[in-house]
Amino acid sequence: MDIWMMIGLVATIGVIAGLSIYSGTKVKGGEAAKNGAPIIAGVIIGTLVGGSSTVGTAQLAYNYGMSAWWFTLGGGIACLILALVYVKPLRAQNCPTLVGMIRKEYGDGAGMAASVLNSVGTFINIISQLISATAVLAVIFPTMGVVPELIISALFMVLYVVFGGTKGAGMVGVLKTILLYVAMMGCAGVVLALVGGVGPFVDLVHSIDNPEGVNFFSLFARGAGEDIGAGLSLILGVLTTQTYAQAVLSGKSDDAGRKGALLSAVLIPPIGVGGILVGLYMRATHPGIVAKTALTAFTLEYMPPVLAGVILGTLFVAVVGTGAGLALGISTIVNNDIVKKLTHRFDSPVKSGLLSKLCIVIVLAVACCLSTGSLGDTILQFAFMSMGLRGAVVFVPLCAALWLPGRIDRKFALASIVAGPVIVLLFGTALSGVLPFDSLFAGIFAALVIMGVGLAVSPKRARLG
Repeated sequence: MDIWMMIGLVATIGVIAGLSIYSGTKVKGGEAAKNGAPIIAGVIIGTLVGGSSTVGTAQLAYNYGMSAWWFTLGGGIACLILALVYVKPLRAQNCPTLVGMIRKEYGDGAGMAASVLNSVGTFINIISQLISATAVLAVIFPTMGVVPELIISALFMVLYVVFGGTKGAGMVGVLKTILLYVAMMGCAGVVLALVGGVGPFVDLVHSIDNPEGVNFFSLFARGAGEDIGAGLSLILGVLTTQTYAQAVLSGKSDDAGRKGALLSAVLIPPIGVGGILVGLYMRATHPGIVAKTALTAFTLEYMPPVLAGVILGTLFVAVVGTGAGLALGISTIVNNDIVKKLTHRFDSPVKSGLLSKLCIVIVLAVACCLSTGSLGDTILQFAFMSMGLRGAVVFVPLCAALWLPGRIDRKFALASIVAGPVIVLLFGTALSGVLPFDSLFAGIFAALVIMGVGLAVSPKRARLG
C-alpha cells in the first residue's frame, strides 16, 4: 500500500469511528423510539450489507457468477416484505423483541427456547463477519496474523455500536451506505471500463476456462434447490432477526418504519451487482487467486490509490457494522428475554445498559475464539446457514402469534421452535445431500405441520399475558 492509499483508508475508518463516538454522546434516554426513515434504513442496511454482501458476494461470483446475487437480492425482497406486511403488526405488539412477542403468546418455555436458538443463529453470522474482516485486513497488512486481525475487527465492532446503540448504528449506517455505493459502483464502473463495456464483459465471461460447465449468468448456477433455498433463507432470516425488527420498532411511527424498510429494499440489491462484476472479472483475469480475496485484490490492483484506500476502509467498516449490529441484536434478546426473566437485579436503566455492553463484548470475544480455525473458506455459507436457522426458529411461531393469537396451545409452539432448527441442522450437516432441496424447506415444513396440528386440536384459549 502506498501513502495515498493509506491516507484514504485511515481517513475513512477515522471518520466513521468519530461519527460512532459522536452519535453515542448525542443519544438520550428514550430517543431510540423517535427514529425517522433514513436512520431506520441506516440500521437495516448498516447491518445487512456487510462482508457477505461485498467480500462474500465477490467470492461466490468468482465461482458461480450471478448465483452470488441471492444475498443482496434476497435482502431487498425481505425488506420489501417487512415494509408491506410486518411493520404494522410488529409495532402493534408494543414489545421490544420478536422473541418477547412469542413469549407473550406462548409462555416462558417457548420464549426461552426461541431466545437461545435465535441467538445461536445470529451468532453464526457474526463469525462470518469476522472472517470477512480478516480477508480485508490480510490484503491491507499481509504480515499480520489471523489473531491480531480478529482482535482489531472485534474492537472496532465494539466501538461501532456500544457508544451509540440503535440510533448511533443508524447514523453511522447512513454514511456507510453512501460509502458502499461509492465503493461498489466504483468497482463496477472500473470493471466495465477495463473491458470496454457490457458486451465485451459478456464475451470475457464466456471465455473463462469452465470445465465444470457453470452457467455464470444464471441465478441458479448451483442448482435451483440450493439457490432458491439460499434466497429463502435470507428472506426468512431478515424477517426473524432482532436487529431488523429493532430498526422498525425504533421508528417514530408506522409510516417511518415502513418507509425505512422500503428505502432499504430499493438500495440493497444494486450493491451486489458490483461484487458480481468484480468476482467474474477476477475469475477471467486472475484464475489462480483465493476466491475470498477477489474484491480486495481487485481494489488494490485496479482502483486509483486514494479511492482504493476509501474502498478498503469502507469494506472493513461494512463488515464491522454488520457484526456489531448482530451483536447488538443478541444483546437485546439476552437482556430482555433471558436475564430479565431470571432476575430483577439489572432492571435499572444504568445496570441494563452496562449488561448490554458487557454482553456485546462477550459475544464478540467468543466469536473471535471460534474464528481462528479453518472456518473461512466460504463466507456466504455461514451467512445463509445463520439466516436459515433463525428463520426455522422464529418464522412460523411469530406469524402465528401475530395473526392467530389465542388459537394454538403453547406446547405446539415449543415443539415447532425446537424441531425446525434441529431438522435444518440435521439435513444440512450429517444428512447433507439426502434431500433434493435446501434443508430450510424441511425445517419450515416441519414447523408448519406442528403448528397446523396445534391449530386443529387446540381449543380457543385466552391470550397469555
